[in-house]
Amino acid sequence: MLALGGCLYGFAGGGLPPSIKTVAVLPFDNQTPEPTLTQEISRAVREAVEQRLGLRQSAELRADAVVRGSITRYEPDLPVAYEGGEDREVTVTRRQVQITLNVEILDQKEGKPLWQRSGLVVKGDYDSGREIEGRDRALDDLVVNIVEGAQSQW
Repeated sequence: MLALGGCLYGFAGGGLPPSIKTVAVLPFDNQTPEPTLTQEISRAVREAVEQRLGLRQSAELRADAVVRGSITRYEPDLPVAYEGGEDREVTVTRRQVQITLNVEILDQKEGKPLWQRSGLVVKGDYDSGREIEGRDRALDDLVVNIVEGAQSQW
């Protein structure tokens, strides 16, 4: 009996209204000089809404919700940790990627935002020479923000 009860528990819709079952993730408008960000962010957001929020991909005109946004700033090389040597020379030992975005999940039937964030800054620390790791961490931070934000609205 106890095992059967455990099977009935689930997270239908990932905290979104029950009417939201499909989503279209539109390409983010990229206002930075880094051309690959649009594709990387779109992929990360698409995976998040499918796997973590339980939504199915759909064409924009048929989707219950649309995720759209813009990438307004990309800082790939911010020093965050330093080390001083005996000869008074300072070495940067840790760096950070910062991406600033505007993101919105829009309920297409109601015509209102389900969740939105302007000026969202996501970050990822990395060791010098490993910027890609920092960018991956920043994208993970973005996914967490979107998922937690969408789930916290209901």
